Amino acid sequence: MSSTTTARPPLSSFWHDLPREGRWLISTVLLQSIGTGLVLPFLVVYLHEVRGISLETVGLLLAFQAGVGIVLVTPAGALIDRIGARWVYASALVALLVGDVLLALATTLPQATLALLFFGYGFGVVWPASSSLVGSIVPSDQRQRYFGINFTLLNLGIGIGGIVGGRFVDVGRPGTFVTIYLLDAVSYLLPLAILFGPLRGAGGPAATAPNHDAGARVSYLTLLRDRRLRALLALGAVAAVVSYPQLNVGMPAYARAEGQVSTEGLGYAFAANTVVIVLLQLFVLQRIEGRRRTRVTVVMAATWAVAWSLLGATSLVPGTVTATVLLCAVAGVFGLGETMLQPTSAAMVNDLAPDHLRGRYNALSSLMFSLAFAGGPVVASFLVGRGLGWVYIGFLVGGCVLLAVIALLVERVVPAHVNGLRAPTPVPVGVPAAVPAVTKEAISG
Repeated sequence: MSSTTTARPPLSSFWHDLPREGRWLISTVLLQSIGTGLVLPFLVVYLHEVRGISLETVGLLLAFQAGVGIVLVTPAGALIDRIGARWVYASALVALLVGDVLLALATTLPQATLALLFFGYGFGVVWPASSSLVGSIVPSDQRQRYFGINFTLLNLGIGIGGIVGGRFVDVGRPGTFVTIYLLDAVSYLLPLAILFGPLRGAGGPAATAPNHDAGARVSYLTLLRDRRLRALLALGAVAAVVSYPQLNVGMPAYARAEGQVSTEGLGYAFAANTVVIVLLQLFVLQRIEGRRRTRVTVVMAATWAVAWSLLGATSLVPGTVTATVLLCAVAGVFGLGETMLQPTSAAMVNDLAPDHLRGRYNALSSLMFSLAFAGGPVVASFLVGRGLGWVYIGFLVGGCVLLAVIALLVERVVPAHVNGLRAPTPVPVGVPAAVPAVTKEAISG
């Protein structure tokens, strides 16, 4: 990984340098993510083993959830730019709260489908809205650190929740699953209170660029003419396919079907994922500061290839302690890769985006993950459900190789500051920083 001679700011200065609104925003992450951790490892188990829905139908339900997000994410991006990120972010949290309550009480397929409809909106919109809110509050030179530390807190909470959930839930006692989903719903109340309290003046619509016609509509097609944005979206799409849909759905499905790992073992695996992230994220943040983000992505891809190879090894020792240990190793090694993904990917998109189009840029980035969440569960459920586990592992490892290749191609296209090498050149007041996004040099036929 190439680096510059720019001095790396100490992480100890992060809280002092962070704007007041940024401190309020990050203060809610831990509690909210504990609720997420309670339920995250167990959605497939809950729907399949507790509510009696077939594994293939569960895969289709999760694809439906992702499909809702796909349909809504681009209108949400335009809405963020129009009314501000705070309102859209709040609506997503409300939808997730309602979805938790409905899923806790769901005993039939139609009821579960309705719950996942709310989840589809919530998860489809929450990422572009929250990322746009961060982008509007946190200065460019602090975003990489913010996204990294935010991710550390997120995973600390998920790990705590995962351990508690893994020891508490029991497929023979459906009420234990009802309880964790209701607790997850409660965890969204504090962030909502912060958004409508201390942050009520933040995250409003950005001022239109001075050279932009306020009455003109900016289409997504226009944005996609920018080859730099297209490059980042391609990179994000492949990263999405081999990452979270597989960790959240593919890994538990494979571990249960091929490795015969217990639900408690799944909880410990997600906890191992958290431990690695919490212990290493700050170290990784300091190491990648000032380095090419595309080279960091290459290292991340290699790390994930190792993780998915270890997942395949669990099928060689099914139902044993060794299988559980291997699964924990899978989640831990994958977590190391996550410490490279989260600080860099969101920072690259937000460093490229003009302020008045930040919602749309983040929506397109989020769309890549929504598409992956639509296809990923179907692929995992289909292959694992038909006993084609090794084909599934080969698919994941091959995807990691492709990710590394695309990262090296992206490096030739994106500007240096977007790739993490230096801060963008200061722009005088009244001059739009994002004018290059629509110049001929930025657009490729």
